Amino acid sequence: MRIIQCLHDGAARAALVEDDNRVRLTEADTYTLARRAIAAGRPLAEVVEAALTETRLDYGQLIDERRLLPPLTHDDPAHCLVTGTGLTHLGSADTRASMHAKAQADESELTDSMRMFKLGVEGGKPATGETGAQPEWFYKGDGDCVVAPEAPMPVPAFAEDAGEEPELAGLYVIGDDGQPWRVGYAIGNEFSDHVTERFNYLWLAHSKLRHCSFGPELLIGELPDHLEGTSRIVRDGETLWEKPFLTGEANMAHTVANLEHHHFKYPGFRRPGDIHVHFFGTATLSFADGVQTRDGDRFEIDLPAFGRTLRNPLAFEDVAADTPVHSL
Repeated sequence: MRIIQCLHDGAARAALVEDDNRVRLTEADTYTLARRAIAAGRPLAEVVEAALTETRLDYGQLIDERRLLPPLTHDDPAHCLVTGTGLTHLGSADTRASMHAKAQADESELTDSMRMFKLGVEGGKPATGETGAQPEWFYKGDGDCVVAPEAPMPVPAFAEDAGEEPELAGLYVIGDDGQPWRVGYAIGNEFSDHVTERFNYLWLAHSKLRHCSFGPELLIGELPDHLEGTSRIVRDGETLWEKPFLTGEANMAHTVANLEHHHFKYPGFRRPGDIHVHFFGTATLSFADGVQTRDGDRFEIDLPAFGRTLRNPLAFEDVAADTPVHSL
């Protein structure tokens, strides 16, 4: 089952994707339906089915009218935490072989990134009931950093780069008892400043404090083990860059369960009522091929199992915000 979220009569409403051109509205937003499922102890898919109305909407018209929303939102953006993990994907066969060869080098010759990757390869997929290797983790922001599908992706004036990161994102709601519940999965564009990160890896935290997008559709149910997608950049109506990417656990050094464990093990991430958007990492970047994006370029991330393509144009800001600190 795949659902979207859209504006209808001024309010957020979830809708079931019936086909490429039509969605069927429900009586509530995704967050409300998820909370309803948790309280009733029922699968979310059943709750969505029970909440369907007879109203059907044109999918393309929702896009044209800019009524698409991220597929999971919270009324208070401060109660949405956006985070992610890196160095989780094995990449293509050639890249994998190269990485494995480097991983056999003497420990003293390995970069911190390669050590982290090697740790995941060796211990990122533990047996059931066991704890696996801890992955890299980063913070992106709260719900205010999330951009709706089709909406412009802001690039701050101080940014050194504006690069896509095609990823899967896990979407979660925390129950009243502090139990995390996975609502589903979505295509994500984690979006980073790779020039800043490349200058010094200790600036990774700065490079991640950018906007992001996910959706438009939320996949409810099991995640396919192997997924093949395409990431592209469109400039002035023409494809500037395009490359396939692989994801799903068959192409990852970590299990999703291991990534989830090392995120939600922290009590602060189990605050009742919060939602979490957690990016699972990527192995494909246009930046690695020397692409420099500019204002108006459009990112397109396509993963057929997730329905419609995630698209966002870039909007470069010309002036940096003046943020002096005043003494009280």
